[in-house]
Amino acid sequence: MESPDAQLQDWRERALALEREVGRAVVGQQRVIRLVNTAVFARGHVLLQGDVGVGKTTLLRAFAQVLGGHFSRTEGTIDLMPGDLVYYTYISAEGRPAVDPGPLIRHGEDLAIFFFNEINRARPQVHSLLLRVMAERSVWAFNREFRFPHLLVFADRNRVEREETFEISSAARDRFMFEVTIDAPASDEQRRALVFDVRYHNIDRLIGELAGTMLPHTELNAVAEQVQRHVRASAALEKYALGLWRATAVPVEYGVRLSDVDMTQLMLAGASPRGMSMLLRAARVAAWLDGRDHVTPEDLQSLFAEAVAHRLCLQPVYEMRRHEIMPDLVAGILGSVAAP
Repeated sequence: MESPDAQLQDWRERALALEREVGRAVVGQQRVIRLVNTAVFARGHVLLQGDVGVGKTTLLRAFAQVLGGHFSRTEGTIDLMPGDLVYYTYISAEGRPAVDPGPLIRHGEDLAIFFFNEINRARPQVHSLLLRVMAERSVWAFNREFRFPHLLVFADRNRVEREETFEISSAARDRFMFEVTIDAPASDEQRRALVFDVRYHNIDRLIGELAGTMLPHTELNAVAEQVQRHVRASAALEKYALGLWRATAVPVEYGVRLSDVDMTQLMLAGASPRGMSMLLRAARVAAWLDGRDHVTPEDLQSLFAEAVAHRLCLQPVYEMRRHEIMPDLVAGILGSVAAP
């Protein structure tokens, strides 16, 4: 029997091979692929943000293909109701009313990835149901409880169109390990490939060409816990993480200054304990993927924006400027808290 260290090394090699395989279908998104892979092995849900047509669905279908398990998707609309996720009604071929399982429970325990497209178009009642699924990986339907022990939820927000949308509550945002922004590739070579290479024009064929079940999704929970036990965080690193946490609540005490912002009136609430715990969980996975058994300040810094920024609550007068303020605020916090 392999030692735990040897097992983790084998899984690391397979995780990196998974990234390379997904990269065959998703062009110019190496950092995004690494972030999603980190979330997969940290067992955290992900909120995606990007324009229309930048490859969010392709990315998730590619991960579902290489992980095994089932992929399910629903579209956020203003008339979507919570029940629409768990069942749908129709008239059968015999002309009788019929009820079938909805996208959330159709695949039962084998559901690996659930993608909620344009989540901010759905009503808060739907968000509430999704919160339970994310928190407890279960839902009640047809007079019984359905459990999804291997499920990861991915949701996306269209950052261009804001009509008929409902802002996601802070409680809902806090359930996501990361908020990841996906932009179109920057290089001309990558853009040319997406437009002129016919391989990228048929998404079903593109995904079908990827290797299937490179990492059995039913084993990921156990591997994730083994990674958390294996990768250490020193006392100095813990002190640094606590400093970052406090700075999210009272950045003015750390000397953070932003132009045209009253820093004494900026913050409504800093990062939650859950958020900082998820940051450390993700940092351990990042260290492991880099071949280390200890977390460094650079691990925290590289994930801080994606793991923490969406959890910070600004005073209402500044919330409308969130996308303008948040990058500078995150940079200011990282620059003001001394790293060991």
